[in-house]
Amino acid sequence: MIFVALGSNLPSPIHGPPLATCQAALEVLTTRGVSIRRRSRWYRSLAVPSADQPPFINGVVEVVTTLPAEALMAMLQEVEGAFGRQRRTPNAARILDLDLLCYHGAVTPPGATVTLPHPRLHLRGFVLKPLADLEPEWRHPISEQDIAALVAALPADQWAEPLTA
Repeated sequence: MIFVALGSNLPSPIHGPPLATCQAALEVLTTRGVSIRRRSRWYRSLAVPSADQPPFINGVVEVVTTLPAEALMAMLQEVEGAFGRQRRTPNAARILDLDLLCYHGAVTPPGATVTLPHPRLHLRGFVLKPLADLEPEWRHPISEQDIAALVAALPADQWAEPLTA
């Protein structure tokens, strides 16, 4: 299974508000050889680490692709750039954030081009809760903890609430 996280907390001049931007990103991915197999609900969350930024819209998709992990990650970053993402300051507000969370359970060695699984996925409610929507039996490839235990261990400031509309 390959999981990709999506997030946005700034409007796109082309696609509109963050939710529309995330939905447009899914459409773009399909034009680049990535099939969307399943999608979580959309969630609203605060910026992590805490910052004076608008709330984020987040979701997770399971994708199917023949691209190797490194090529998929490069393509995700190209899509972010095409949407207007600029990587100037860590944890800055962004039009679009695409993260490769898990690639067939691979664990990459230190110093690899792509770190798998994503190094902070187990610490982020805005990733774990949508991932639990898709794969409630998922286990972290390194800790082997199930997703329910990872969600239960989240600190209170790691909230993410599903959108109701």
